[in-house]
Amino acid sequence: MLDKQNLLKLARMQMPFGKYAGRVLIDLPDEYLLWFEKKGFPEGELGQLLQLCLALKIEGLDSVVKPLKNM
Repeated sequence: MLDKQNLLKLARMQMPFGKYAGRVLIDLPDEYLLWFEKKGFPEGELGQLLQLCLALKIEGLDSVVKPLKNM
């Protein structure tokens, strides 16, 4: 799951719905990702990417993804 393509998607894909629709996944607030963890992540690729995003943020590795936004 932690591969280059997924990191690029986190840096470029926008949240397609909800309160933060249009915001790039890596820029979603921690609280929002933790809410999904409690309520259940969406099905499919989006859910997997949100789980990865949360894991990176918990480990303090989101700063690795943010520079990819400008590539």
